[in-house]
Amino acid sequence: MRTFEYAVVGPGGRPVTGRVEASDETAVAARLRELGLVPTAIDEVHSTGMKREITLGGRGKVKDKDVAMVVRQLATMVRAGLALPRALRVLVDQSDNPALGEILKDLAAEVEGGAALGAAMESHAGVFPPVTRSLVAAGEVGGFLDQALASAAAGMESELKLRRTIKGAMIYPVAVLGIAVLAAVVMLLFIVPVFQGIFEGLDTDLPWATQILVDLSGVLKVIGIPLVALIALGVWWWRRHRRDTAVREKVEPRLLRAPIVGPLLSKLAVARFTRNLSTMTSCGVALAQALEVVGPTSGNIVVERAAAAAGDSVREGETLADGLERTHVMPSLVVQMVAVGEDSGDIVGMLRHVSDFYDDEVSAGTEALTSAMEPVLLVVIGGVVGSMLLALYLPILTVTSSM
Repeated sequence: MRTFEYAVVGPGGRPVTGRVEASDETAVAARLRELGLVPTAIDEVHSTGMKREITLGGRGKVKDKDVAMVVRQLATMVRAGLALPRALRVLVDQSDNPALGEILKDLAAEVEGGAALGAAMESHAGVFPPVTRSLVAAGEVGGFLDQALASAAAGMESELKLRRTIKGAMIYPVAVLGIAVLAAVVMLLFIVPVFQGIFEGLDTDLPWATQILVDLSGVLKVIGIPLVALIALGVWWWRRHRRDTAVREKVEPRLLRAPIVGPLLSKLAVARFTRNLSTMTSCGVALAQALEVVGPTSGNIVVERAAAAAGDSVREGETLADGLERTHVMPSLVVQMVAVGEDSGDIVGMLRHVSDFYDDEVSAGTEALTSAMEPVLLVVIGGVVGSMLLALYLPILTVTSSM
């Protein structure tokens, strides 16, 4: 994604400028036209590495929970009748996060200059989720901005709650696994060499288990630093390229087919998809447009492409249930509930029920997986440490027994 600076014709013929991330100039122009704006100039912004580093260092990081709180507060103030520019200025004064405060200042300045809030949010696409931006744009056009903001805030809060549940459940297994790896490394680097000096004075052949441990210690001393550097390089590469389409096409389908975690990730993607689709359709966004927006929010390219295919089917006049069923990706429960919702005229309610069901399934599945992993990890740690200690003392015990 590249950054572009655009100029559009605002109310009264006044020029309004902003920034947006997109793949090319054509995508920027198409996005602006969808928002009802007439672009007069689109230029790519080229930033040096030093400038980008200074900007990021000066602004800090904007957390998702802070964005959700801001959207919720903005919905409350708009519903109370406060003018949008004034509401944004109030949020600027109340913000404790300097980075978020700067973003709110930019939004306030653009709105005061005549730009729509949805268009202003497009300039900060990395901060405001796609669903939020689309809901705000639809709310401004339809005259229900307060409802759109409230729905966007509710969706973000549900997503954050689900994330907290998953992260909280995974803290213990990750910590235990990290301790096991650290203990093994410490023993290989510092304890095994001490015993190796003792072994040299025993004048006896080492058991195969002990010999393997000594060999591993020697290898780790040689490749330890390069191995750490390689791991750090791999982490850096993954964080930089994990959103690339080529990487996602190879990794994400395999994750869905992985044992144990695959079904859990599939439920998580479906929960996000149905929740965001319910939120957008409840605010009057056209179904085909909503499918185009919520697909990428699922977090998995398989579900994303299924949503795009279902959107094409809807544009051709088919029902959403038929479009989803043809993809062979969505669970039958989702297809059936959507079909019932379309027949009864309450597709929003049915989608909300499905998202709540899969949210609960993800939470329960994560807790069950964690509970099952805890005793297994304890046994693994005990087995690894115990085996290493036994291998270290085995030569000494052998010599002692022979005497």
